Amino acid sequence: MLTAFLLTAFKLFLMTLLPRSFFSRSPDAVARELLGKVLVSCIRGQRLAGRIVEVEAYFGKDDPAAHSAAGKTARNAVLFGPPGHAYVYFIYGMHSCVNVSCEPEGQAGCVLIRALEPLSGLDTMARLRGLSPAKPKMLASGPGRLCQALAITRATHNGLDLTDPASDLQIQDDGFRPEKITATPRIGIRKAVENPHRFVIHGNTFVSKAP
Repeated sequence: MLTAFLLTAFKLFLMTLLPRSFFSRSPDAVARELLGKVLVSCIRGQRLAGRIVEVEAYFGKDDPAAHSAAGKTARNAVLFGPPGHAYVYFIYGMHSCVNVSCEPEGQAGCVLIRALEPLSGLDTMARLRGLSPAKPKMLASGPGRLCQALAITRATHNGLDLTDPASDLQIQDDGFRPEKITATPRIGIRKAVENPHRFVIHGNTFVSKAP
């Protein structure tokens, strides 16, 4: 148990920050390669981290399910670039969801981060979620849950540059690569429901809904 903990801590220490060029591509390409990367939130000096195990790709005006489908507004301006910035929105009057902007500046696109496998700061995540640390699967298996677990809100994080080393919200690479990725239709939308733009790490038990 201690060996596994030390190995995880060592990997977190060696992580590298994803550059802006990583995100300046089609959302589906970015989404696939985000699987296995680590989302890190810094709260008062503490690092909360989880491996990205489930994502959804959203495109521009040709994607009726995307927030950018109707064009640029004050609410969705982050989606139009530059790439590598956090787009956080509030739904159902109770949940925050975090996305990362994709595509070159001026062209809308993003990836919604839907689930994490918690890696560090589990006690703090559990406290923020009002749960027992003994139930790690419930901490971040869903877009609203993971934002609550990492204390991500629109007021604090929307527009943050995830490629900035000084940012309180980052996506980093510890060298992990999924053996298999499964594509499915996106969840919780009413338009373009047939498009297989949801991607999960095959067999991972921390996804929000098994394929």
